[in-house]
Amino acid sequence: MADKKQGVQWDLTSYFPAFNGPEMIKFKRQLSADIAALQKKAAKMAPLSAKTAGDWEKLLLAAENVETRLGHIFSYAGCLTAAHADKDEYAAEEAKLSLLGAEYAKFGVDMLRAFKDVPEKVFAAFIKREKLRDVVYALKRVRERARRTMSPAEEKLAADLSVDGFQSWDRLYNKISSKLTFEMRWPDGRVETLPISRWRALMGDADRKVGRAAFEGGNKAWAALEDTCAAALNALAGTRLTLDKKRGVKNFLAQSLFNAGIKRSTLDAMYKAVERNLEPVRDILRVKAAAMGRKGIAFFEREAPLPLKDARLYTWEEGSAKVEGAFSRVYPALGAYYKDFLAKKHLESEARGGKRPGAFCTGSPLIKEGRVFTTFNGTLGDVNTLAHEMGHAWHGHLMEDMRTWATEYPMTLAETASIFGEHLLAEGIQGDPGVSEAQKLIMLDEYLSGAAITILDITVRFRFEKAFYEERQKGEVSAARLKELMTLAQKEVFGDALEPGGEDPLFWASKMHFYFSGVSFYNYPYTFGFLMAATLFTKFKAEGPAFLPKYEAFLRLSGSDTAEGVARRSLGADIGKPEFWETAIKGLAGRLSRYKALLEANKVAA
Repeated sequence: MADKKQGVQWDLTSYFPAFNGPEMIKFKRQLSADIAALQKKAAKMAPLSAKTAGDWEKLLLAAENVETRLGHIFSYAGCLTAAHADKDEYAAEEAKLSLLGAEYAKFGVDMLRAFKDVPEKVFAAFIKREKLRDVVYALKRVRERARRTMSPAEEKLAADLSVDGFQSWDRLYNKISSKLTFEMRWPDGRVETLPISRWRALMGDADRKVGRAAFEGGNKAWAALEDTCAAALNALAGTRLTLDKKRGVKNFLAQSLFNAGIKRSTLDAMYKAVERNLEPVRDILRVKAAAMGRKGIAFFEREAPLPLKDARLYTWEEGSAKVEGAFSRVYPALGAYYKDFLAKKHLESEARGGKRPGAFCTGSPLIKEGRVFTTFNGTLGDVNTLAHEMGHAWHGHLMEDMRTWATEYPMTLAETASIFGEHLLAEGIQGDPGVSEAQKLIMLDEYLSGAAITILDITVRFRFEKAFYEERQKGEVSAARLKELMTLAQKEVFGDALEPGGEDPLFWASKMHFYFSGVSFYNYPYTFGFLMAATLFTKFKAEGPAFLPKYEAFLRLSGSDTAEGVARRSLGADIGKPEFWETAIKGLAGRLSRYKALLEANKVAA
């Protein structure tokens, strides 16, 4: 299998026939001109009032059209830089587009100015206009953002500086991580230099000797970059904190919570439930460790499957077939969509050098198409990632007939769809009579490991980032201190399920999620999504196919209300109570019992 190409390449020609061809150049010129026109008009207009309402309506509709086209070209550039991170021309184009985004952000400043002090009566009348009724929630969020802004001049300066300052740290991290290589010392004595995109899969190898060799080799490479990574992390956080202060935002979590569409009390309720139930989740890892004759696992092993007798790597064809088959058995419409997605070449999964690490789903609101990016190295984790990202794609597909501003859902609800995809994969495999008990054990191992990661690992990331921001408010945090904070978070959350000395102090450097300039705390929404998806899936199992229209309605509503509102309207649930979240965590007990029984029947290979 090592000599056979793994995965498929996507086709991006429906975005533009050629990179920087005549069509793309014309598109950019028109977009740039339209953004300039928006800026010019908005700068001259008086704030929203009964007299200016008609003009602002026209301008907002034009802005929504511009945003649709920006989403199109940003998606295209993001696809190119991810699949060809070693090509400077794509990275340069993405940087140029950041300038375009900054120009649009200047229009946004004037839009916020228009809404900042608008009287309630005027705003209420404005959102009742026929052409705005579908995007009322989006407009309410604009008004909320407007209430915490700097002066227009300061906001425009911040938009300009973000291109060569704030966002450049994100680009720097992507550049150095995509070019990073590490020395892999295989257990048989071979020494090989590999791209960092191979690192995660090798750490997750069933052979723990391979995993440890990869971990040690990779972390040596990251250690050489720790000061650069620390500088980037400090710069990103420092910029956010400075802007928050200028905007009157008193807590560093406030913007993240706003982006997530939830209240602080909801986040606290979720984490109260997690803290009350850490032991049952740790049990998953303890059971795995005991099966190998150990008391705990190392942090780098958290994604690794047990070394089961049937454990092996899968060809792309095998892995893809598992996803399609599982989807089709329990959710036929999703299975058909995946098949069509492949046929249209909307998926990039080939394992090769030059790609950036990680996986994502993107899409164009203009041509109404999604794209999924991943790197398939043959592990069950890769199969699960594929199902995860296709959950995102399905979410986007269900909203293709909706307006751009009605499809801007928060990450909390986005992750619900993707993790629901993981549940579908797990259920489909467990219900397949053609899959052996040993293979079902492997898949259950993957599912429970994923649950432990989503609850424990993600909580580590949240605790670390929160602690980092608390210290960053007082000044820069050194690489040495970042390692201490990460180690402490891992010990606190994993408890004795983490073997002594099994921490990964450099996880803050190797995890790209900490370096996204567009969003902070890119972690807790995964836990939120997992637990929400578990609740939805429980309802699906109880109600059968009749639940799927409700699920689809839930997803379609995701850009039109807060997460609390979506849950209340579609599920009749109060997610501000710890009990809501506890139900999902306790629901893991049944799977863990089956896991133990299957382990007894399928002994771990020596």
